[in-house]
Amino acid sequence: MFQKHENLFIGVIFLSLFIFEGICQNLINVNQQNLHSNTLRNGLNKQSLKWDGLERTYLIYKPSLYNKNKPLPLVILLHGGGGTGTAMLNLTQGGFNKIAEREGFIVVYPDGIEKQWNDGREGMQYRAHKENIDDIGFISILIDNLANQLNIDKTRVYVAGISNGALMAHRIGCELSEKVTAIAMIAGAIPKNKTYSTIPKKLVPIIIINGTDDPLIPWKGGKIGFKSNIRYRGEVISTPDTVKFWIAINKCSSKPTITYEPDKDKNDGTIARKEVYISDENGAEVILYAIEGGGHTWPGGKQYLPEKIIGKTNRDIDANEIIWEFFKKQVNQKVEND
Repeated sequence: MFQKHENLFIGVIFLSLFIFEGICQNLINVNQQNLHSNTLRNGLNKQSLKWDGLERTYLIYKPSLYNKNKPLPLVILLHGGGGTGTAMLNLTQGGFNKIAEREGFIVVYPDGIEKQWNDGREGMQYRAHKENIDDIGFISILIDNLANQLNIDKTRVYVAGISNGALMAHRIGCELSEKVTAIAMIAGAIPKNKTYSTIPKKLVPIIIINGTDDPLIPWKGGKIGFKSNIRYRGEVISTPDTVKFWIAINKCSSKPTITYEPDKDKNDGTIARKEVYISDENGAEVILYAIEGGGHTWPGGKQYLPEKIIGKTNRDIDANEIIWEFFKKQVNQKVEND
């Protein structure tokens, strides 16, 4: 009798954890989708293209100073799992559009299939993974189509993403390096069991912005998801090991220059540590912003869910500005295998 009650008790706890995690994930999905609805503002349009038998959609922002006779850089922003291009626009609070208007570049917010990117995690049950959706091909053809429609500077094509989008940005850096100048990963790391090659054809400068207290993609590596880990979402290597991977790719020094950003908001419970790794051989950079105390969030962006679910958002830095300042210094290197 005691054993029966014990088993029932354990079952109730297990079910409760499953329900709790499901509620939390649904909240993330809903909030990523519905952070404001008035997103089709001036200069922003929704477009689509056909690729691999699927209609692929994306939002595009073209600055008012666009001149077809002058090539402009392209920034591609990848949403997190359960999100959309619109959600990414709102998570960043339209910051990249404002910078694009000031600095002169084109911004694109593509949509993953059923709100997921095929980032190369093994054993996933999302359609993008199960059907092996060709998201690398989609991003490649998207760049080509935009270059045909608009005057894109092909030596300055950049990709940034958060969470599932960050893992996808890493895959793009590995498999599409000949078309991408630099990448940014926010709240993400390298999948532990990858289904793709990790040998880029050329150098790929990278900036990584991760919270040390991220409850979903752990700083120290391991299983993705809440502590209950009822639903398998794959595993990642640690943030330090992700940095080491790109240090090796870009032939950077393993000894960084370390500084701390001014603690402008002493109430956000976080501080930003900056580590800069540079190659003496080729000048390529790997930059890490370790948000000490930070969560699964975009610094300076929307606190899209309560801290108890996703952790804290750093207010000392603006990730939009940080990423663009990094990107605009980078110009595509020659592909080594050309």
